[in-house]
Amino acid sequence: MDVYTYSMQPEGLRSQLADALFELPCACQNLRRLTRVVTRIYDQELRKAGLEITQFGLLTALAKTGEANQKRLSAGFAMDSTTLTRTLRPMRNKGWVQVKRGKDGRERLMSLTRAGKRQLAEAQPHWHLAQERLQQELGDASWEQMKQMVSRTTAAAVAA
Repeated sequence: MDVYTYSMQPEGLRSQLADALFELPCACQNLRRLTRVVTRIYDQELRKAGLEITQFGLLTALAKTGEANQKRLSAGFAMDSTTLTRTLRPMRNKGWVQVKRGKDGRERLMSLTRAGKRQLAEAQPHWHLAQERLQQELGDASWEQMKQMVSRTTAAAVAA
């Protein structure tokens, strides 16, 4: 039995799948479908480095912030705390993320370990390939418009 992932599909089959997409009546359904497809592209590339896009995002956020508590990470990703905990657990188990107590003893501060920094560096080229795949399909102007629209739509949804 042949199993095809997005990148393994012949051009004709990809075209058929794109043609099969039908109009959905609401923003939520359209955005959920979009994120499933885009997530597959990033996960395909990042799998080569042993990561998923959610893990890559958290490693990137911790690399930029230096350290962050769970509340800050949850808010930054608009992710509930339970989901964040489930995503962080295997990363902690692999030694990519360390947790230490904050100033008041109740707060937990997360940061990247050396192994986490190495993992992020290893994943960067794969992440870039996923970016390039999408950008090439969209073209530069549409790519920039998409990023702006996603930012505006996120801000509007948070405000709604």
